[in-house]
Amino acid sequence: MNYISTRTAQSEPRTASYVIREGIAPDGGLYVPDALPALDGETLQRLSEADYCGRASHILGLFLTDFTKEELAACASAAYAPERFGPSPAPISMLGRDAFLELWHGPTCAFKDMALQIMPWLLSLSIAKQGGGKDALILVATSGDTGKAALEGYRDVDRVRILVFYPTGGVSRIQQKQMATQEGANVGVVAIRGNFDDAQTAVKRVFGSAEMAREADAHGFFFSSANSINWGRLAPQIVYYVSAYCDLLRAGRVRAGEPINVCVPTGNFGNILAAYIAKRMGLPIDRLICASNRNHILTDFFETGVYDRNRDFYTTISPSMDILISSNLERLLFFASGADATRSRMQELAETGRFAVDPALRGALAKDFAAYYLDEDETRATIRSLYGEYGYLCDPHTAVAAGALRKYRAATGDDRVTVVASTASPYKFAPAVCEALGMGTINDAYACIDALAEKTGLPVPPQLGELRSKPDRFTKVIDRESIADAVRAFLSE
Repeated sequence: MNYISTRTAQSEPRTASYVIREGIAPDGGLYVPDALPALDGETLQRLSEADYCGRASHILGLFLTDFTKEELAACASAAYAPERFGPSPAPISMLGRDAFLELWHGPTCAFKDMALQIMPWLLSLSIAKQGGGKDALILVATSGDTGKAALEGYRDVDRVRILVFYPTGGVSRIQQKQMATQEGANVGVVAIRGNFDDAQTAVKRVFGSAEMAREADAHGFFFSSANSINWGRLAPQIVYYVSAYCDLLRAGRVRAGEPINVCVPTGNFGNILAAYIAKRMGLPIDRLICASNRNHILTDFFETGVYDRNRDFYTTISPSMDILISSNLERLLFFASGADATRSRMQELAETGRFAVDPALRGALAKDFAAYYLDEDETRATIRSLYGEYGYLCDPHTAVAAGALRKYRAATGDDRVTVVASTASPYKFAPAVCEALGMGTINDAYACIDALAEKTGLPVPPQLGELRSKPDRFTKVIDRESIADAVRAFLSE
């Protein structure tokens, strides 16, 4: 299998190792497979008897065809080892007919671990396969979870350095503490005055700068990305939707071939895009429910066909979704309408902050996607409701998905089994969860963790509990205009 750019109809096909190493296409587009592999019922039945590592190595093998089966099996075994994820990397908790796919049992207690624990192994192999003497400098803009997951995944990995930017005041206290205390000789963390979109735009500008590429080369580095713009990050996310269906099949929750729905709390659109790709491959998925918070640019897009980031930006209790530039929407537009139309829309977005799709394309997307959003009060009410009805404690992002699913069912009457992506431990957002449960406003995040543990009996992940005693290592704060200078300084260290 080869890969092409979302923005050039006749772009040069590239291997998987090449696109994982490079991250982004030279024309600014994102790499996508030139064809999607098929996934049939017989294969799903067979995978239902495999463990998560077996499922991962098989699905990744369909996409990363210049990697051997042995290489992918070794990567999966190392990434998803029990000491990192426990006995089951992506378990399901059934709440009635809703299958909450818990993607937060990894080292940083967020779904990003599912991809960012295996991606460093894939990148190291890609560097070796592509040859050359330069090392990778990973640049990451994060709205919270990606930063810590990438830092932890790439910590002390040979031939890789990583620099993460996050918005001040735009991540939870626990997320900030996780990044500020990160260990490793090859890592760096910088806060910026601005929001996630400011950080992401600035990082993309560095990626697209020939001058910065020359400076990196002079220091023996090339730029790469750990965000879901990199196919090496996105491909592992396809796996857990396949795995969830296999678990439902094995447990008798669905019959072979029976369609399910999937509901995903969505910011950068990578997680739900992975589910869409799984559907395109043949996984029995009917509707993809795109759940947004108060920054509901994606809800508006699916409802109106207009994507317009010229709007107010809100800081919410679900900060990983506080995004107005959903990078992976570009891949969806490519799959739906091709490279030429995608390039035109991305150019319009860069120049005006908006683009529109025609009614025909909007109608085509509506066959796959439904979109709903929750405000802050609705999010809190959903946290409270899930705990009251089921004794199930969830974080605000998961609550957004659960609440959106309820709105979808009320609007459509569709009661089929639905996989809900549960994306973070509730303890990562303890103050918001405490407030939602009527425990009052507790400003100290660690006091909230203790109070939640006492109230619910849910064990505190040790990787979060130990944060309170760790000193901050990274405290630098810069203006968004200074990101390139921060990269230069990191190159010179």
